[in-house]
Amino acid sequence: MKDKSIYTLHADVCKALAHAIRIEIIDVLKGKEMSFSEILERTGGLKSNLSQHLSVMVNKGILVSRKNGQNVFFKLSSPKVQRACHLMREVLIDKLNKHQSILNHKK
Repeated sequence: MKDKSIYTLHADVCKALAHAIRIEIIDVLKGKEMSFSEILERTGGLKSNLSQHLSVMVNKGILVSRKNGQNVFFKLSSPKVQRACHLMREVLIDKLNKHQSILNHKK
């Protein structure tokens, strides 16, 4: 039997992405680095809540962080993260379009 640990690691990353605010954070950070306060301003919500989400994403390797004085900056660990999320969004849009087409056909 081959080693299946890659599937466990993959599932862990997918679990870390299984929240709307985390997907939004990826969208906000695409191609740039932002401070905690900039991300908070763009996404809204509570400081403590955003802090928890960012911590999970850093711990799972989705984001990298760096501290500069009092500020913490975040960026995607790889552009592939954003591309993977974009691809999943395209799958979702295709599914929604298909459902809409079926509904339009029934009218």
